[in-house]
Amino acid sequence: MRRPVANPPNPFVAAYREYLDEPPPDARLEVYEERAASILSTNDSPDIPFTYSLNPYRGCHHACAYCYARRTHEYLGLGAGTDFDTRITAKVNAAELLERELRKPKWKRERIAFSGVTDCYQPLEAVYQLTRRCLEVCERYRTPVSIVTKSYLVARDADVLGRLAQIGPSLVFMSIGFADDTRARKLEPGAPPPSRRFAAMKRLSDAGVPVGVIFAPVIPGLNDREIAAVLERAAQSGARFAAYTALRLPGSVAPVFFERLRAAFPDSAARVEARVREMRGGELNDSRFGKRMSAEGAYWQAIRRLFQTQIARLGLQPPAAPLEQVAPKDAGAAIANSTTATDDAASKKPAGVIQLPLFER
Repeated sequence: MRRPVANPPNPFVAAYREYLDEPPPDARLEVYEERAASILSTNDSPDIPFTYSLNPYRGCHHACAYCYARRTHEYLGLGAGTDFDTRITAKVNAAELLERELRKPKWKRERIAFSGVTDCYQPLEAVYQLTRRCLEVCERYRTPVSIVTKSYLVARDADVLGRLAQIGPSLVFMSIGFADDTRARKLEPGAPPPSRRFAAMKRLSDAGVPVGVIFAPVIPGLNDREIAAVLERAAQSGARFAAYTALRLPGSVAPVFFERLRAAFPDSAARVEARVREMRGGELNDSRFGKRMSAEGAYWQAIRRLFQTQIARLGLQPPAAPLEQVAPKDAGAAIANSTTATDDAASKKPAGVIQLPLFER
């Protein structure tokens, strides 16, 4: 049962304001607290290369126009538009639930993906610290993690992430789809600008945390021209891995995205829609397993070649790099335990492959 918080905490004036930018305009935040029944989600989709994921928050104050997770708010009886951006639920017992799962004898220390749905380092994390507390649980139970985030706030946890990297193959991917701060702000009004994300990447890398960049999403006809610049800056900031994913517009995400795109980039909206339909067989979305995270067509093939050329030039590795690239040499036992398939879903995951969300396979 969710309960509203009468006077929501303001992360923008909290102790961690060093890591946060100014609040976006008209950010009328409503916070709800929930004592969740469970915290680990399992997945057996062939599109997503991880089995376990953890999301401490519902909704996301980053307010990215294209977020594929917007529809999850509809299960709460809320909307996929501004409700998703401003009516956020914190699962206040996340760490306790996670510890309950990881202390079970059957737990085999398989990697847990943070932010499989919404960003685990969105602004409220500065106050609630749910993600950090969950990471500390993972450290105690020697469980590796992967994180995808847009937030500089992840740099706050460089200490625990560094220790997790010594335990097993843990790593952080910064999601960056624009090279220019101003352009990014138009579609990601609540997220830290790309320049701050590159700074976080550098800080984590300097602390010994394996980091990568995910260019996500590729919005054809809008940000694809920025792929080379983002990858180059990521490499300069310590990134070792790189990935990308195509724009997804399931259900009610499409009208939200195109309304905001037309307001932000009116001259590009028609071109973007045409390119999306070209790479989705004439539709705005393809929900079939095996197709959801990928795309097709000549234009998408050109994007694929561009990405592959750039990562080869910069010496970046694809996300399917061997586990030993991100694990200490003396962590063999931890690697073996963390990659052992424990059920039918896990057995579908190829051994020795980094499990990260959102990547093409």
